[in-house]
Amino acid sequence: MSTAMLNMWVSFAGMGLMILAVMMIYLSRYKIKNGFFKFISAMLAYACLIIGGMIMVYIVFSGPTGA
Repeated sequence: MSTAMLNMWVSFAGMGLMILAVMMIYLSRYKIKNGFFKFISAMLAYACLIIGGMIMVYIVFSGPTGA
């Protein structure tokens, strides 16, 4: 697999983590009533958001791959 294709799949994983974070934050704020599960889901959501953001920063600053 070429470097460009690998970067594409890594960026998809980063975007997927960010989408997952949005859904989990929505659930933790509006749907979950139990305080413990609300806290756990919010912490997982923010962890996914941070990891996804770091992946996106890496992909953007790694530059073109030169096919």
